[in-house]
Formats: sequence, C-alpha cells, structure tokens
Amino acid sequence: MDIPVPISIPPISTRPALATDAPAITAIYNQGIAARSATFETQPRAVEDLLPRIADTRYPLQVAADAEDRVIGWAGLSSYRTRDCYAGIAEFSIYVDAAARDQGVGRVLLGDLIDAARAAGFRKVLSRVFPSNTASLALCRACGFREVGRYEKHGQIDGQWLDVVIVERLIPENLAGAAGGLPTEPEVRHV
Repeated sequence: MDIPVPISIPPISTRPALATDAPAITAIYNQGIAARSATFETQPRAVEDLLPRIADTRYPLQVAADAEDRVIGWAGLSSYRTRDCYAGIAEFSIYVDAAARDQGVGRVLLGDLIDAARAAGFRKVLSRVFPSNTASLALCRACGFREVGRYEKHGQIDGQWLDVVIVERLIPENLAGAAGGLPTEPEVRHV
C-alpha cells in the first residue's frame, strides 16, 4: 500500500508585489526565458519592463518570499482580451526561482494568486503551458485547473514550433452577475 508523503513546505509568505521587488521578479523571469521551457519570450527583460506590470492594480501580481523576505517566486494576472465580454477573465503567469523549485512554492503562490483574482472580481483565470512543462501542468491540476485543449504549433522558440496546453480555472463565487465585468475599484487585499 502506498502511503502519501506529506509535502514539506519551507516557511513561505506571499504578498502583493512592490516596485522594490522588480529586480528579483525580473531575475526570476529571465531564468524562465533562458530555460526556454515556460515562455515564448526569448529576450531577457529589464527591471523597467516589469515596473508597469507591478504598478497596474487591475491585475494582481503576487510574490512568494522566504523567511528572510527574499523573493523566490512570482505569479501575476494580465489582460486576456480587450472586448468587454472578456473583462472578467485574466491570464496568469507563474515563475519560481530555480533554487526554490520542488519545495511547494508554486502551489502556495498560485493559490494566493487565485485568491487575489477572486478578490479582484475575476470569474476565470487561464494560461497556456508547454506540454513538456510537466511540473507546471501538475501544479495547475493540483490547484484546480482543468486542461481544455491544445493549440498546435502556437509559436516558435529558436526556430522550433511548439504546442501549448490551455488550462482554466473558474472562480464560482464571481460567476453570479458576471455579465457586468470587473468592478471599477479593485478591493484592497491584505495577506
């Protein structure tokens, strides 16, 4: 009989990202870009590229920090489509520092991002994941996402066409009366 092994998660705190987190967020994002396993982006980002995203209060960007408050991961929401009918849907991205992977950071961080999406009034969050990124697909399943399809040859990295798996998670609490889109003033959220 197999006995499940409990996940040992080191002390992790999550909170909304601050402008002072931009260097760490950028460094972690650039790890993902360099690895060519989580994004179609191929050019490293600069701190200045991430500052507007951190400042955009419509789309939460959360960080995970270790016991010394070093940022070890980030997850953020972004616009899905510009049409009004999609106002309650957001895309998500999540990146964990290479040194902090396989320790439960992603699960804590993605759970916090879902809570932030709920508080911000989103009714659905979704993303596209490379089929070869089995760790991200497992994380999404563990956090209640379902795989809804696959886009074939969705983009190229280094001249190679790659497919993506589409994942989504509904936020049932925000589905009632969702036709009106997002609230005009986001709720203040304390973690």
